[in-house]
Amino acid sequence: MRFSSVFAVLRGRAECVAAALMLFGLTALPIDQAVARGAPDSFADLAGQWLPSVVNIATTQKIAANTADTNLPDLPPGSPLKDLFKDFLDKDKALPHHVTSLGTGFIVDASGLIVTNNHVIDGADAITVTLNDGTSLPATLVGRDDKTDLALIRVKPKAPLPAAHFGDSDRARIGDWVMAIGNPFGLGSSVTAGIVSARNRDIAAGPYDDFIQTDAPINRGNSGGPLFDMQGNVIGVTSAIFSPSGGSVGVGFAIPANMARHVVDQLRNGGQIKRGWMGVRIQEVTPDIAEGLGIPSSSGALVADVTANGPAAKAGVENGDVITGFDGKPVADSRALPRMVAETNIGQVTSIDVFRKGRKLILPVTIAKMEEEPALVASAAASQDLAVSKISPKLAGLGFALAPIDSGARSKYRLGIDVQGVVVTGVTPDSPAGEKDFRPGDVIVEIQNEHVSSPDDLSRQLDMQSKSGRKVVLLLVNREGNFTYVPLRLAEAG
Repeated sequence: MRFSSVFAVLRGRAECVAAALMLFGLTALPIDQAVARGAPDSFADLAGQWLPSVVNIATTQKIAANTADTNLPDLPPGSPLKDLFKDFLDKDKALPHHVTSLGTGFIVDASGLIVTNNHVIDGADAITVTLNDGTSLPATLVGRDDKTDLALIRVKPKAPLPAAHFGDSDRARIGDWVMAIGNPFGLGSSVTAGIVSARNRDIAAGPYDDFIQTDAPINRGNSGGPLFDMQGNVIGVTSAIFSPSGGSVGVGFAIPANMARHVVDQLRNGGQIKRGWMGVRIQEVTPDIAEGLGIPSSSGALVADVTANGPAAKAGVENGDVITGFDGKPVADSRALPRMVAETNIGQVTSIDVFRKGRKLILPVTIAKMEEEPALVASAAASQDLAVSKISPKLAGLGFALAPIDSGARSKYRLGIDVQGVVVTGVTPDSPAGEKDFRPGDVIVEIQNEHVSSPDDLSRQLDMQSKSGRKVVLLLVNREGNFTYVPLRLAEAG
């Protein structure tokens, strides 16, 4: 279970909780009267129609006997409570036991296919589904995807089941009414209502975060339940809440239906997920980076590294390119591009819009299948003394101490034989370099897309950029095999 005091995934053990539910009838001024959808007089008809498609899910997991040492409470020496606690802990860890967790799901096929969250069924030894009419059925896992926190399970009913259907989540607008159905705290099917509070939320739950935020009251046990629009379309799968206490504070998150549909279709057809891959590592285009590149806005995704012989490399993508469009659609930011690529069919040839050194290019790229990334192996050269070059006034003003990459530097900082550039050996606190979180062992590979091979080379490049009137330069930095562009403001050097 993924849970913190801030973002709590809605999974929990059955608890005896007395809950009071309230439905809010908030009216918002419509932006476009022609397409605005007003508040319903009641949610009863909508709830009555779709409650039968929502199920309660219970999972059991066997916890082995704990043979590890358990720390006793901090008690005074000789306290008689020590023996009492020791006996209790010894008994508790000696016996294996089962843990029951509760969640929600919804039927997407009358034959018995049910969508839920991956964290609801993760690690379960047995899954039991309870239908709205009280019928309990054992369920089997069809497939799951931890990157989007979605899972598909199957039951075998005696008769066709009432199924819900996915809608177009891209049409959901901030302020639209929504209805959630779930199994909060194991109380059974419960209906709550609210509005879409925000779109495109990133809560660091996974690499493809694009959550719909809602203020419809959602609590532990709602995980995997549907979020309906007023036409009865499932526009989201409730997955997480923002909660310091673990209860609803009116900030819940749902996986968009368009993402869920894509994953569920693959799970239904093969039980595995195949995602598109382009072979680039990207980062956010900050205002400083945009200024350094000379582009008018901070939209798009900055290419920090291109995988050798990957689809992007074969298409001619280079480090320092800003990808502003994919398959005819604008790339809003660095979070949008991975989702767009992942949802593209393997083998499809698509176009990407690239901004490179003041020019706009359109490059065709053939999307490949995403594979597991190989682990990076550091070099293990023998320890040698490190020769540090004399620091120029320009570099000293920026807060850098630098050295060429020789055998001593490779040994001290565990740099691979293929690592090229200038290694950072020291950083002055409260300097421009310090404020950008440079640290010893970082390798500066390029400045403004020009390779550097020595501290003097870097100093000359900085002087040239400064004399040309540039106030922000982009440094390509290699940190433990990961490439990142860092904007450095020359004016701050004094």
